[in-house]
Amino acid sequence: HEFARARLVSAVAATGELDEIRLGLQFRLNPGWKTYWRSPGDAGLPAKIDWAGSENLAAATVLWPMPERHTLLGIETLGYENEVLLPILVRPKTPGQPVRLRAAVDYLVCEKICVPAHAELKLDLPAGAATPSTFVDLVDRWRAKVPGDPAAAGLTVERVALVGSGEQSRLAVLVASREPLAAPDLIVEGPAGYRFGRPKAERGADGSALLLVPVATEGALPAALVGTDVTLTVIDGARAAEVKHRIAAGGAGDVARLTDGASLGWMLLVALAGGLILNLMPCVLPVLSLKLMAVVAHGGGGRREVRLGFLSSAAGILASFLVLALGAIGLRLAGLSVGWGIQFQQPVFVAGMAVLLTLFACNLWGWFEISGPRWAFAAAETGTATHGMTGHFFTGALATLLATPCSAPFLGTALGFALARGPVEISAIFLALGIGLALPYLLVAAVPSLATLLPRSGKWMLHLRVVLGVLLALSALWLVTVLAAQRGATAAIYTAALLVALASILGLRTKLRAPLRAVAPAAVLALTVAAAALPSFMSASPAGATRSADLKNWRNFDEAAIHSLVAQGRVVFVDVTADWCITCQANKSFVLNRGQVAERLSAGAVIAMRADWTRPDPAIAQYLSRYGRYGIPFNVVYGPGAPSGIALPELLTSDAVLNALQRASDLAAAGAGNVATRP
Repeated sequence: HEFARARLVSAVAATGELDEIRLGLQFRLNPGWKTYWRSPGDAGLPAKIDWAGSENLAAATVLWPMPERHTLLGIETLGYENEVLLPILVRPKTPGQPVRLRAAVDYLVCEKICVPAHAELKLDLPAGAATPSTFVDLVDRWRAKVPGDPAAAGLTVERVALVGSGEQSRLAVLVASREPLAAPDLIVEGPAGYRFGRPKAERGADGSALLLVPVATEGALPAALVGTDVTLTVIDGARAAEVKHRIAAGGAGDVARLTDGASLGWMLLVALAGGLILNLMPCVLPVLSLKLMAVVAHGGGGRREVRLGFLSSAAGILASFLVLALGAIGLRLAGLSVGWGIQFQQPVFVAGMAVLLTLFACNLWGWFEISGPRWAFAAAETGTATHGMTGHFFTGALATLLATPCSAPFLGTALGFALARGPVEISAIFLALGIGLALPYLLVAAVPSLATLLPRSGKWMLHLRVVLGVLLALSALWLVTVLAAQRGATAAIYTAALLVALASILGLRTKLRAPLRAVAPAAVLALTVAAAALPSFMSASPAGATRSADLKNWRNFDEAAIHSLVAQGRVVFVDVTADWCITCQANKSFVLNRGQVAERLSAGAVIAMRADWTRPDPAIAQYLSRYGRYGIPFNVVYGPGAPSGIALPELLTSDAVLNALQRASDLAAAGAGNVATRP
C-alpha cells in the first residue's frame, strides 16, 4: 500500500510433525507511521485477521509484542512505529500434512491522518522436514518481545488496589523487581466502560515501584471495579510481563502502606532462613570439627565461659558477613561482577584455604602447638580469656568463608534481591544471612546448659580429634582438585606435594635431631608461603574445558545457540556450575548423573550445556545477572514450551528436573500469555 506493506512469514520451511507452527504477520510502515496494539488506547483499531479459505488449520493464536506509547494532540495510543511482527501460533488439524493459509488482514495505519488498509495474504507450507527458514530469527526476535511470565522477567505484581473516589480514582499497583527498575510502565486492560491512563511511578524504599493509574469511566462507578479482574502488562525497558490480577479495595492510607518497604522486610526473613539452612549444607562440614571441639571443650565448664565462647563465634560470623557486604558494594560501585563464592575463583584464595585447613588438621592431630598466635590455629583449645575468645571469633569467620561455595534454598532469592539494589539493601540482607548462619551459636549462648551437660574432656577426645582432623584434610584435598581445574594438574600436584611436606615436617619434627628441629619452623613457614603462592605462577588450564567424564553427554555453554536450538524444537538444559561449588557437585552426584534424569539428558532429545564458572567468566556472570542470580548452582530448561527458560531450585530433585523438561518440550505451554521473556 502507499503507507505500509504486510506479509506472512514462517519460522520453518515445512510442517514436519509439529503440533504448532510459528508464523509472523509483519508490517513495514513508512517513516513516522504507526499501527496499533490489541488495546489501542484512546483511539485506533488493532489488526484483525480472517482465516477463511485456509486448509488444514485448526486454530491460530496471535501474540502481541510490547507496544510503545504515542501522544498526539492530547490523545494517547498504544502501538508500533515503522515496523512490527505479530507472532502467530498455528495449530494444524492434521500434523505432518501441508498447511495452506489464506489471511484477510484489516489494519489501520496513522501519522497525522489515519488510513484503513486491507491485505489478502497467502502462505503455503508443504509437508516435509520442519527445518528453520530464513525468517526464524526474525520471528523469534519479535516473539521474545511478547510479555510473558512475571518470574522469568523478574517483575512481580504484589498488590492492586482501587484508591480515591470519583474523578480522583486511581489503581495503585505495587510492582517488585529483582533488578532496579529503570523506567517502569504499566498498561491496564479492564472491563468495558473504563479507560486507564498513563501511570505515575513512585519508588519504594526497597526498590519496588508504586504505579498510580488514572481511571476514567463512561457512566460506570469506579467503585464497581473492586473485585473484578484486570490484565496488567508491566514494562521496564526490554523486560515485560503479563499477569491477571483482582482489584482490591484500598483505604485512605493504602498508598503509603504499599511503599513502606514490606518487600525488604520479607526478604530479610528469606535471608534469615537461607543463612540458617546454610548450616546444613555440605560446604560447612569442614567447620564441623571446630564446632564440635568448641562444644566438647566446654563440657562440664561454666555457663559464663560457654556463653562468651559461642557469642564470640557468632560475632565472627556477623563480622565476616559485613566484610563480604562491603566487598560486594565495592565491586558493584567499581562496575565489576558480583557473586556468591566468587573468591573461590581465585587460585591464591583456594591455595591459601587449603594451607589453612591442612594446618588445622595437623593441630587437631596434635602435631604442633604454637604459643603466641596459637588461638589462630587452635580455636577450640583453652587458654587465656583474650586468646580463647579471639579464637572462637576466628572459628566463626572460618565458618563463613567455607560456607560461601554453597548455595542453600532461599539464599539465591535473597542475594538476587540485595545485589540488584543499593548499599543499604546489600548490607541488610548480608547481615540477615549472617544472623541465620549464627543462630545455632546464639542458641547455645542463650542456653549454655546444652554444652555444659557434655562430659569433661578425656581420652575419648583424642580419637575425636583424629576423625575431625581427617575431615579437614579431605577438605584441603578437595580444594587441591579445584586448583587442578583452575591451573592444571601440574599446579595441583606441586601444591599437594608442598602440603604433604608441610604436614610431614609438623608430624615428624619431634623425632628430628636438634639441628634439624631448630630449622623446622622456618621450613614450615617457607612451605606455607610456597603452597599458597605457587598456583599464581602456574599457567592456567585451557578455558572452558570440561572434565573427560562429562564430554560424552554435555556441550560447553553457548548462550547464542540456545535460541536457534529451541527454534528447531529442541529442549536445552543449562547447568551453571563450578568445581568449588559443593551444592553443584551434590546435584550432579544425586540427580544429574543418575537415574531417569541422566537417561533423559543422554538420550539425544535434550541438549545438555554446562557453563563452568570455576574461573572468572564475564559471559557467565552476565548470563546469571540477567536472571537476577548472583550465585550457583543455577539450572535452566529451555524448549518450545518455554523459550525463555524455566529456572530450577538450587537443590535439584529428579521430579523437578523431569517436570521442567516435560513442560519445556510441550508446545501447548507456549500459548498466548504464557511466553516467558528473559530480562
